Amino acid sequence: MSRLAEPTDPQLSDSAATAPHVVARTGTWHKLLPYLSIARPDHWIKNSFMGLGVLLAFFYYPNLLDWEAAGRVLWALMTTCLAASSNYVLNEILDAPKDRHHPVKHARPIPSGQIRLPIAYIEWLLLGGLAMAAAWQLNVAFAASAAALLFMGLVYNVPPVRSKELPYVDVLSESVNNPLRLLLGWFAVTAATVPPVTLMVFYWMIGAFFMASKRFAEYRSIGDPVVAASYRGSFRHCNDQQLLISMFFYATAAALFLGMFIIRYHLELILSVPLIAGFFSMYMRLALKKDSAAQSPERLYREAGLMIYLVVCVVVFVWLMFVEVRYLHELFNVPKSDMPTLWQL
Repeated sequence: MSRLAEPTDPQLSDSAATAPHVVARTGTWHKLLPYLSIARPDHWIKNSFMGLGVLLAFFYYPNLLDWEAAGRVLWALMTTCLAASSNYVLNEILDAPKDRHHPVKHARPIPSGQIRLPIAYIEWLLLGGLAMAAAWQLNVAFAASAAALLFMGLVYNVPPVRSKELPYVDVLSESVNNPLRLLLGWFAVTAATVPPVTLMVFYWMIGAFFMASKRFAEYRSIGDPVVAASYRGSFRHCNDQQLLISMFFYATAAALFLGMFIIRYHLELILSVPLIAGFFSMYMRLALKKDSAAQSPERLYREAGLMIYLVVCVVVFVWLMFVEVRYLHELFNVPKSDMPTLWQL
């Protein structure tokens, strides 16, 4: 009995006293994590597509490059991430019934029952509202582009349009977010003009190529046309061969509009074309692999070879933007550009 009456070790006593609080904190985090997950912060890497808009704006207006501009760009990046997350939450909500038929996505927070839908809808509205409030702090053009990004989330996800259910339209309506991100990057620096339309169309088409590659990899991974159609409506009207042909179309269109931009604005960039063509080829090779990483572009950083090659392409492209190669215009018989022909706002 005396042993039972002995005082317990103080360290054990402290641990016992604090354990309920640790459990409570862990439990709260466990409940919040699914709501953070449906905002898809791991997809924010896609907002790096704003980078070309920022770079191009400074290329045209180098006098704007200062610390204040750096602050605006960071603010713009945060705002775009909020807008994108708002769209992701809506996508998760409205995709949940279809995701239950997917071999992997059935474990997502909403189809697996980890989330209360009313709270998810509040999260969607809150993120969108915060994004627009932050966007207005920059300028009207940036706010309009952020609103367009949110609007395309509605077009893509909400019936009766729900463009993600329509073959080919699903890819084109989703990839239009690429030129919108370019505009968001540009307007973070200047709202006086609009970037060249040829470059925006190139951005749209290269985004369509990536998205079509994702659809192609998804279709092949599922392996059953009936299951694929029950998961994604657009798969009822196309197969892997048609998706592969569409990838070729988007890559060709992207190359055409990039060429138009290069000839009109900065011929030195033509030296980067073989590298860019190589990147398209590497990405297509990746999409053709079994259980391809192209299904989840936000995880492509694991493809070390592809990422190293992409960095080389970006570095060469950026370097060529700021150099002049003598005799190149004579070689290609292209008159030298006076460059600044932009649409005025």
